[in-house]
Amino acid sequence: MNELGSAAPAGGNGATPRPRLEDVAARVGLSTASVSLVLRGVPGPSERTRQRVLKAAAELGYRPDRTASALASRRSRLLGVMIDVHSPFQAELVEHLHTAAEEVGYDLVLSTQTRTRDENTAVETLLAFRCEALILLGPVAPASVLADLDRRAPVISVGRRITGAALDVVRSADDDGVGQIVDHLVDLGHRAIAYVDGGKGVIVTDRRRGYRSAMRRRGLDGEIRIIHGDLTEESGEDAGRHLLDGGDLPTAVVAFNDRSAIGLLTAFRGAGVDIPGTVSVAGYDDDTLSRLSCFNLTTVSQNAEEQARQAVAAAVERLDEGRTTPREIVLAPTLVVRRTTARPR
Repeated sequence: MNELGSAAPAGGNGATPRPRLEDVAARVGLSTASVSLVLRGVPGPSERTRQRVLKAAAELGYRPDRTASALASRRSRLLGVMIDVHSPFQAELVEHLHTAAEEVGYDLVLSTQTRTRDENTAVETLLAFRCEALILLGPVAPASVLADLDRRAPVISVGRRITGAALDVVRSADDDGVGQIVDHLVDLGHRAIAYVDGGKGVIVTDRRRGYRSAMRRRGLDGEIRIIHGDLTEESGEDAGRHLLDGGDLPTAVVAFNDRSAIGLLTAFRGAGVDIPGTVSVAGYDDDTLSRLSCFNLTTVSQNAEEQARQAVAAAVERLDEGRTTPREIVLAPTLVVRRTTARPR
């Protein structure tokens, strides 16, 4: 039987045997147990010892056999992540989740939602792969369903506020984020500020409430104007055409997310509307598309890196430290001003 991290000897083909855990231990003069602790990220060994082991492993090209390790420990050390395949922001979150998970000795399994693959299917796939905890990005299932799921594996909801269920949540303050955009536009001199909605769901409700509250706080109750939309670029284009056809363009439009805002930009620019001269446009998320020079979109950052770090930390606290009391971590969003907003003419 092969040792953890080892491979079967090459059968006379001249191939170099894969480095084993014992080889790393021999290089640094430590026991295999001590080396294993370092490579699994378990607390105990000194920082000097940890650096020596990691250096030796890198020099030898040693890579742990995750499957054998999981069988030996009866743990998979896998975190399941549900992701919407169409969301650039969630794709960025996954990148940071990978980094955060690797730092604490875990790996990720991804399961996607699509237009033909629902949330339940995505989650059941993660459980079938023996994921120890579930990090759900923007889940839409009812709180009661998520609570039932949490009894099967720890659930961390990222991006969505959960009421009526004792779950771990990591999110940004969506209502405050939209309020920051409205304040920015009002401070520039805008009054006719429309909002393109995101459809249904808790996140949508929070951002819509943030728009309404900020408009009222700035004395613009009579200017509140909400256009139906959803999460896509297409809905943003539709909203833009609706505003153009109405003949009464606002001087600024806030979109539920960056994808919708990019759709708005497409519709307005296609009709010859000067952005931001005639209409200012702002989104939400600060995803990778918003930063492209062709868009340079004013938006709100949710700090994807910190959300990912907190989500992984919450999972590890549940799995390795025995925490049972749920926690909600609410991060402060940050306004990012680029080139799609300016003073009204």
